[in-house]
Amino acid sequence: MAAERTTRRAAAPTLSLSLQFADPRHREVLKRHLVQRWIRAALEAPGEITVRIVDADEGLSLNTEYRGKAYATNVLTFDYTQEPVVSADLVLCAPVVESEAQAAGKPLLAHYAHLLVHGTLHAQGYDHEDDEAEAEHMEAREREVLAALGFPDPYADPAEAA
Repeated sequence: MAAERTTRRAAAPTLSLSLQFADPRHREVLKRHLVQRWIRAALEAPGEITVRIVDADEGLSLNTEYRGKAYATNVLTFDYTQEPVVSADLVLCAPVVESEAQAAGKPLLAHYAHLLVHGTLHAQGYDHEDDEAEAEHMEAREREVLAALGFPDPYADPAEAA
């Protein structure tokens, strides 16, 4: 008699999520269950993460204060702990995310998914700023997570896909 095989997926890490909308423009499309699914897919340990969607003024203020850059950016990651629990704040600037998605011809939700995965990886120590090998590793992990979620490669050249 042949032994039955059971396929088990590794359980996604637990996640305590706080989702805040200082800028309400995407509240109707950026549903809590989606945000939770995307972040959990990128987590490699239990997490306590706050996601805050902000307007351009708050995005500018935070990026200027914490990174010394006088413009609003798409996502800022404030990581506090990586073990035993990933604890972080992810701040996404709604107007920047929307503008980037439109400019790249990407669906808004796909861009949010990418940025939330990206920020979650940063919260776990992934980096792309100073080392090309680390950047390649982080991008590969982003592609892997997003593909598992059903999203296309965020780094693919849209001209090549046509």
